[in-house]
Amino acid sequence: MTSQFILPPAENDFRQHPRQSEIGENLVLTKNYQHILALLYAVEEINSNHQILPNITLGFNIYDSYYNEWWTYRGTLELLSTHNRFVPNFKCGTQNNLISVIGALYSETSLDIADVLGLFKVPQFTYGSTPKKSDKAESMSIYKMVPNEAYEYAGILQLLLHFGWVWVGVLTADNDIGERFVQTLLAVFPLSGICFAFLERLKKFYLGNVFDFINLLESTYSVVMESNANVVIVHEEHMIHLRWLLYLPTMGMVTLEPQGKVWIMTVQMMLTSFIYQRSWDIQDIHGSLSFTVHSNEVPGFQYFLHTRKHFQIKEDGFIRDFWKEAFSCTPPTQFLSKEGERTCSGAEKLESLSKLFFEMDMIGQSYNIYNAVYAVAHAFHAMQSWQHKHRDNVDRRILNLQNPQPWRMHCFLRDLSFNNSAGDKISFDEDRELVEGFDIVNLLTFSNQSFHKVKVGRLDPHASEVNLLTIHDQSISWHSRFKEMRGNIQIYTSSINAWDVLKILSYSLFSQKYDQITILRTEKLPSSLCTESCQSGYSKRRQEGKPFCCYSCIPCTRGMIASKKDMDDCFKCPEDQYPSQDKDSCIPKDFNFLSYEDPLGISLAILALIFSWLTILIFGIFMRNHNTPIVRANNHNLTYGLLLSLLLCFLCALLFIGQPGRVTCLIRQTAFGIIFSIAVSCVLAKTVTVVLAFMSTKPGSRMKKLVGKAFANYMVLSCSLIQAGLCAIWLGVSPPFPEADMHSMTEQIILECNEGSPTMFYCVLGYMGFLACISFMVAFLARKLPDSFNEAKFITFSMLVFCIVWLSFVPTYLSTKGTYMAAVEVFSILASTAGLLGCIFFPKCYIIVFRPEMNKREQLVKRKN
Repeated sequence: MTSQFILPPAENDFRQHPRQSEIGENLVLTKNYQHILALLYAVEEINSNHQILPNITLGFNIYDSYYNEWWTYRGTLELLSTHNRFVPNFKCGTQNNLISVIGALYSETSLDIADVLGLFKVPQFTYGSTPKKSDKAESMSIYKMVPNEAYEYAGILQLLLHFGWVWVGVLTADNDIGERFVQTLLAVFPLSGICFAFLERLKKFYLGNVFDFINLLESTYSVVMESNANVVIVHEEHMIHLRWLLYLPTMGMVTLEPQGKVWIMTVQMMLTSFIYQRSWDIQDIHGSLSFTVHSNEVPGFQYFLHTRKHFQIKEDGFIRDFWKEAFSCTPPTQFLSKEGERTCSGAEKLESLSKLFFEMDMIGQSYNIYNAVYAVAHAFHAMQSWQHKHRDNVDRRILNLQNPQPWRMHCFLRDLSFNNSAGDKISFDEDRELVEGFDIVNLLTFSNQSFHKVKVGRLDPHASEVNLLTIHDQSISWHSRFKEMRGNIQIYTSSINAWDVLKILSYSLFSQKYDQITILRTEKLPSSLCTESCQSGYSKRRQEGKPFCCYSCIPCTRGMIASKKDMDDCFKCPEDQYPSQDKDSCIPKDFNFLSYEDPLGISLAILALIFSWLTILIFGIFMRNHNTPIVRANNHNLTYGLLLSLLLCFLCALLFIGQPGRVTCLIRQTAFGIIFSIAVSCVLAKTVTVVLAFMSTKPGSRMKKLVGKAFANYMVLSCSLIQAGLCAIWLGVSPPFPEADMHSMTEQIILECNEGSPTMFYCVLGYMGFLACISFMVAFLARKLPDSFNEAKFITFSMLVFCIVWLSFVPTYLSTKGTYMAAVEVFSILASTAGLLGCIFFPKCYIIVFRPEMNKREQLVKRKN
């Protein structure tokens, strides 16, 4: 019951050949009987509607191909023969007015029919599997009621990508169609990241070799169930192989229990059952997703099934076989029955049958037959209207409606467009394919072997690639394997019984008593991966000898992150960000500089201000005691200059605190270099003055000319100008500028002043060191000169402190980064400046403030003597 052929105008004649099916006389798919009923219903509707084909009665004959090429060719030739006589292509006796053919359910049969009909250009409508598209098919006048299989392949790919199923298995028939399906998948799917856990080809089933068939299925069963692929694509013309495969554990042929899988079924498959499979469990296919031919509820069809007097249609040659298979009884008109068989009462109802054997709702293939009948009727009506409109200009032989020529139907079928009774638009595109898509159905099975189909998606081949697939995830029910258990405990204070103990142990809470536990089963999305998803912070590494979907998860190396799951490679964060601890995200770096809000920065700033205040205090003490001998000794102008330069040095340290800017970077190093050079120059001038003063006391010494304020001022000015010249060259050649160092520290951006020219920076620093060393050596040599006003001892110690501080500064400065680099320089400035201040001026302040009696010329002369 696979191929239907429409022949008008003739009476309803259901003719059947002797049953010689390859799969045995007892293997009848009762579900296909609905195709006949859909054909009959469509013809009756059209004949009762005088607006479509007035004065014309549409009739039909039905032939069975028996899945056999010989019978297919035989039946096709009978269509071209005289009525009730097998004389192909001869016109004699009663003629069959053939205008089109509907067939068949399977593509091989359709192509066999087309081999004959293509010669006569008879329109042929295929309502099941779509024949392979080729030039030959185009010339054979085939109209496809099912969209091209390429759209279905694209839909399967989109479905897999939608749910993230990249590790799938494939079961396909071992024939040319199955091989073409496999080759298409191998060529297209890997390009989108899909790889295959297994590819199993299923041998054709014959009832006579059932044991050999089962032996072949055992190895396939092991491959499928032991695989970690949770999604299996099944491409067959019927479900006989899948039903057998899942029945093996019940037969005791395998020990491994079926593992819950998501079966993705192609449009060729229907959930059907043979009579011997009536009791076979279908729970294992619960949650399957199936691509089906689009169908809609046809008004009046179920009423037609309820009210039809099936056994009163004598021309229906299929009803007895159908009734016997569907209801397991002998039809009442069949007088001879086997022992043990019951006789049908005739009161059996189609609606009482399981959907595995018959569905009251019109299924996709039947819907295609229904639409094909209407397409023929509308095209024939259009041809009739055209002939009447042009009857004056058309050959009378063409106007003979009693002998229509089917090849003339093509020009009307190509432009055909109408709405059927279900509201769907029926038309064909330029490839003679129905402008329609596929429905995606979720199969829900129940323990009584019944099932329910839920439409959960739509595949529209004429939509854009982005909108090709529409799927409603929340409407899908998955296999029970993909349900997770969750417990909800309600706590009471009650006596402990055995049930309480069991619940307490199950939750490992020994301090409470429970008397109620609610278990919730929640759906979770099935996953199908060769390797469990690599979490963020890890990258994938392919495993040698395995498909590219199989990989190991490797932690990202230092400084790299993987922000998403299943990333092929880790990557670096932007320069202003750093990896998180889990290496799964980038965190913005904090700005690092010696800030006034930082405890270290505020401490150094306070220390600088304290020393500045002390310097001002000392300056005030000296100004107040300006005319005392201890202030006037050793050139009090140098003393005031030294104090002023030390004050500016303390204040200069504040330039190194706070966020570096263009101005502060330009002036802070140069200002400190010049000011500190003035201070050291003053110290050097003081030391040289002491030496010259002692040497000038010798008779005939020419040093008397050098002793005085002019020489000291000249020395300070010349030494300071050299440093100023170095700073000017530095600013002119490569001045300092603010810089953000993003690489030295992992989690922070260092805001610092780039010195521009490191050479000039160390030249300025080295020059200050040079002056300090000269001062140290001169002061060291003059420390024992017999002069009560000699400051050489204090200067020696102060220069020693200076040299120690700055010799320690260089390695420390080079080994620190960020905040501490600026802090080291500020501390060095404060320490060296404070050393000068303390060693030179604190002893004098002590005498001035606490021992004023010693600050007299007589006392100093006395000490000298």
